[in-house]
Amino acid sequence: MNVSELFTRLAVALAIGLLVGLERGWKTRDEEGGQRTAGFRTFALSGLLGGIAAALSTVSDPIVLAAIFLGYLGVFAAFYWLEATAENNFSVTSVVAGALTFALGAYAVLGELTVAIGAAVAMTLLLALREQLHRWVASLKWEEIRAVLVLLAMTFLLLPLLPQKPVDPWGVLNLFEIWLFAILIAAISFGGYVAVRIFGDRLGVLMAAAAGGLASSTAATLSLARLGKEHPESARLLSAGILIAGLVMALRVGVVAALLNPALILPLAAPIGALAVVLAASAAVLLLTGNREERSPRLEIRNPLELGTALKLAAFIAIVSIAAEFARRLLGPGAVLAVAAVSGIADVDAVTVSMARQGGGIGLAVATLAIAIAVGVNTVSKTVIAATTGGRAIGLYVGAASAVGLVAAGIAWFFFR
Repeated sequence: MNVSELFTRLAVALAIGLLVGLERGWKTRDEEGGQRTAGFRTFALSGLLGGIAAALSTVSDPIVLAAIFLGYLGVFAAFYWLEATAENNFSVTSVVAGALTFALGAYAVLGELTVAIGAAVAMTLLLALREQLHRWVASLKWEEIRAVLVLLAMTFLLLPLLPQKPVDPWGVLNLFEIWLFAILIAAISFGGYVAVRIFGDRLGVLMAAAAGGLASSTAATLSLARLGKEHPESARLLSAGILIAGLVMALRVGVVAALLNPALILPLAAPIGALAVVLAASAAVLLLTGNREERSPRLEIRNPLELGTALKLAAFIAIVSIAAEFARRLLGPGAVLAVAAVSGIADVDAVTVSMARQGGGIGLAVATLAIAIAVGVNTVSKTVIAATTGGRAIGLYVGAASAVGLVAAGIAWFFFR
């Protein structure tokens, strides 16, 4: 490499050290000089030393880099051991950070600059988020960790073994795709679950409702409606939460359908968009006209990454897929709409996945209408749940907003289909 390129790479090595040193130095800013092993300048020099060692190895022998690294690591670890013994603090994080700073400085000279910079940023983030990460780990339950580990094993160990072609005579049961879709939907739902676990009641029922829309808008509606019995003074707030859960569900359906079959984006945009706009506006009106002093009741959401939940979702997708194919073969494409309506009472994900996958076999118009019907039936189903479980006030608020939303979706479908 020429001199200009070498200077550039050494500058990056120094910048990596400065970045890490800024975080390490800020953490020990209250300590007096000479009472800490490594701070801003030490880490900056560590990155530069790694770059110089790498440059020397290119004009002499690669063993030079290894020798300098071992010498550096030995001296750094020895001084840090003395500090740890004096302060009775035996964390090895700074030693690992120093070694990685040296290694990234060397890689900045010998390898790809973007990779070295990206790794340095990732390391600095991990160091800076120490307290937040410790709190997050402490908040986890063993059941949650076990569920994630089991599903990771099922995904990365079982998924590659599943056949990637249909295994049934009708050509609809692709076990690989069905399990993959179940995992993807469960992962999206887990994002909402994590939001509730992290934020809890601090952001109130609205955060929980939005997360519930990702996990299960029907379950979120039932939970919020039940709270309406205990907190009748919060009817507007809880109704707004139910509408937000429905809004997130509608948007989720649109995103999943578009990812699986991009041809569905335009046909679904009008009815799904109209429903979403009405639900969002209705929720906003309820929030603006409600009592701002209302407390946010607690909403619990079950972990959607439990193995049983994922297996049930995969089985439901398979059942709906077979039912839709049988209906199409025996009664024609129109019969698929009846399957979608029945399935939509409890769930919309299975219908969405099934219709998106079979769009070419049943026709794009039928697939779009089936998904729209499932969303509409599910919206009506949640309205009934809200009215029967939450009481008259919640039933009126949710029912009126849902009715207007469905009418708007129908008009949009008629004019923009």
